[in-house]
Amino acid sequence: MAILSKIRQRSILLVLIIALALFSFVLADVIKSGGFSGGSNNIGSINGTKFEYQEFMAKVANVEKQQQGVSNTQALNSVWEQEVRKALLSEQYDKIGLLLGKEQLMAVIKNDPQLSQSPQFLNAAGKFDDKKFAEYINSLQSAPDQTQWNQWKAYEIQIEDFAKEQMYNTLIKSSVYTTKAEGKLKYERDNNKVDFDYVALAFSTVSDDQVKVTDEEIIAYMKKSPKKFKSDNTRSIEYVLVENKPSAADEAAMKSKIDGFVNGKIEMKNGVNDTIPSFRSATNLADYVNKYSEIKFDSTYVAKKDINPQFAEQLYTLAPGQVFGPYTDNGYSKLSRVAGRKSGATAKVSHILIAYKGAMQAAPSIKLTKEEAKAKAEGLLAQVNANPSSIGMLAMVNSDDQGSKQNGGVYDNVAPKQMVKPFDDFLFNNPVGKTGVVETDFGFHVMKVEGKNDAVLLATVALKVQPSEKTEDINYNKALKVETDALANGLEKAAKKAALTIAPVTSVKAYDENVANLGLQRQIVTWSFNDDTNVNDVKRFDIANVGFAIVKLKSKNDDGLLPLELAKQSVEPLIKNEKKAAILKKKMTGTTLEAISKSTGSSISPAVGASMASPMIPNLGYEPKVVGAALGLASGKTSKVIEGNSGLFMVRTKALTKAPAVKDYKTQIDQLNQQSKGAASYRVVQGLKDKADIVDNRGKF
Repeated sequence: MAILSKIRQRSILLVLIIALALFSFVLADVIKSGGFSGGSNNIGSINGTKFEYQEFMAKVANVEKQQQGVSNTQALNSVWEQEVRKALLSEQYDKIGLLLGKEQLMAVIKNDPQLSQSPQFLNAAGKFDDKKFAEYINSLQSAPDQTQWNQWKAYEIQIEDFAKEQMYNTLIKSSVYTTKAEGKLKYERDNNKVDFDYVALAFSTVSDDQVKVTDEEIIAYMKKSPKKFKSDNTRSIEYVLVENKPSAADEAAMKSKIDGFVNGKIEMKNGVNDTIPSFRSATNLADYVNKYSEIKFDSTYVAKKDINPQFAEQLYTLAPGQVFGPYTDNGYSKLSRVAGRKSGATAKVSHILIAYKGAMQAAPSIKLTKEEAKAKAEGLLAQVNANPSSIGMLAMVNSDDQGSKQNGGVYDNVAPKQMVKPFDDFLFNNPVGKTGVVETDFGFHVMKVEGKNDAVLLATVALKVQPSEKTEDINYNKALKVETDALANGLEKAAKKAALTIAPVTSVKAYDENVANLGLQRQIVTWSFNDDTNVNDVKRFDIANVGFAIVKLKSKNDDGLLPLELAKQSVEPLIKNEKKAAILKKKMTGTTLEAISKSTGSSISPAVGASMASPMIPNLGYEPKVVGAALGLASGKTSKVIEGNSGLFMVRTKALTKAPAVKDYKTQIDQLNQQSKGAASYRVVQGLKDKADIVDNRGKF
């Protein structure tokens, strides 16, 4: 009683303490999420202009609604790119005073076919009537329900943004031009040719073990050229996967269950014995499959090529009434029977295409007239008729169809209407062995029908092989144990103890939703970018239909450079080659090719007709430094040692063929102009992004 009395005396104090505790809990959550400061309400900002969460996510929801099948993350990223572009360009419109008047806006709106061709706005002469259109807009504005009027205002804003961007891009493109000097340079780069001899000492002759590269060297290398190795902020993660897969006992139980369909069985249903006939004796296969299978009957006839290659031969050649299985395919235990067969469903053909100048997709190098192409095709047909087996070799030598010439002009499993109509008609309306010349928009085809293929209608009883509740509990407890061990002793020790393999380190960006080999896992990406997640933190995630991933945050990369794991793939080879070059230079003693050849044991090789348009060296690949050096030398002169892409070189120019003189460089200027203008709008936006102060909080959502 005394204790109760004391509690009553201090009841107000207790209430206050509890209230303060609850308030502290809420306050901590508010501070954590940035609630009072508004930080959590911002998806990000551009040069101080914030993207408010509610407004931004409304746009995301709208994109999801308009584009069926797009994920939330894809929609969010799409809206982000749109809003960043809009914000950057809007600043430029303001700076240059770019405005769109009401009349200009209406002119753009009226060019929308949905409006300009709508019968609602056409007069008796079929022309767009401004008065009718104005009345319509007024009716929206004065309507009691303002939904449509608000939609119209949003549409006007979109159109205005679109029109301004078009005007801005026109201004940008009009300021881009190519000089005569640039045109001349391109002409000479394309047409100046050089023949030279060279000695090469490949980097591959030095073992990688001789040139170790440290992480510090990779980072220092990137910092020398930060723009070249620029990257969004990333997080590097690694994980072990505890698969939630069926046990041997589960698979045996499923096999026993489906074996019952092989011979028939009796099941108890609602206290009554239900006799299930064998799959072999079933008379209505569609009904049988729909009743007992987890995958319903598919009435589509399939060619052999469309069946899982592992079982295609057995399934395609099933005799009437014969059952194949049980077999496991894509996580299902299956029994299959052929329910029907259709002859000539697909076909095999050999053909030689002879194109002519002006034919559809004809290469610029083709000079034959239509008449000459037809005559050539008929000549080839005569050779095929004299020796039918020769069509493969004739196709490889003569065909203009790059998609089939290397395999003798063969197309197999061609479905009806897959090819253009004249080709299709000849193939499916003639017997095997028939030859002929067929004209299409692509040219003249010398054709031989090689074969006709059947398609089969498969009836398949399929049951999903799934882990039992007992197995799921075992797998879950295993994942829980791995997580606990990882939290206590680190992921590496926990994985080793559980006999699991740690997946290779992977990097994710704040706006990613895919994690390597785990698919769509936005939850993992969000966790890795959470402010409360620290390097070496570990967390378990449920991966639907797969199992449990125990994930470790390995590193945070917020310096704007490539993450170390990616840099090792692209930067480490460059540093290794630098170190190998230093080793190889000691071997390349001498000032002549003969001396270098003797000191290195490398032969003197020729290169013929090289140019800067295609600076390739046979068997060594792309070497612009080497070809450029050869072009810059007088005939008979020898270069110093050149560090190329694949090794060290020394070259001696033999002959330099200058491009023939031309009256002007209009062709080259036009090509460069087209390239520059085409890329101008993109490059401007990229440049604005590089200069902008962009805060990106997408990783938190």
